[in-house]
Amino acid sequence: MLIAIWAQDENDLIGKENRLPWHLPNDLRFFKETTINHTLVMGRKTFEGMGGRPLPNRQTIVLTRDKNYQADNVVVMHSMEEVLAFARTNDGGTFIAGGSAIYAEFLPYCEKIYRTFIEESFEGDAYFPEVNWEKWQLTNRKQGPQDEKNPYRYYFETYQRIES
Repeated sequence: MLIAIWAQDENDLIGKENRLPWHLPNDLRFFKETTINHTLVMGRKTFEGMGGRPLPNRQTIVLTRDKNYQADNVVVMHSMEEVLAFARTNDGGTFIAGGSAIYAEFLPYCEKIYRTFIEESFEGDAYFPEVNWEKWQLTNRKQGPQDEKNPYRYYFETYQRIES
């Protein structure tokens, strides 16, 4: 199953210079707990923006057009078709984890969305592609706790694709 996971501000912003434009430890914890023991798919720039190393206890697929690209302890794929074929045979969830172009390519194939919605506006350069929300049903929405380390109002949302 393909699942998209991301955090965004109220203007659909998801990144700044290949990193998150905010610091929200509870969202990072949510991401970890949701994706642990699953597969992450991300573009090369997103992967390198995370330090160029895979996250613990997750298989990482780096999608790039560069046929010579190599990175330690990851699987490198070069086409959407390769990733889709992998996802069809993968027993666990295959999580699409960015960036913008990767989300745009794979969202039509995703069955589920985990979105952290932050009620704040940030500066950045990467935005989530337009979503036709009529094709998605909100199945869960929970406000995250605010404190000195998590100062923004934010929500953990789960959507399921509506059968059509």
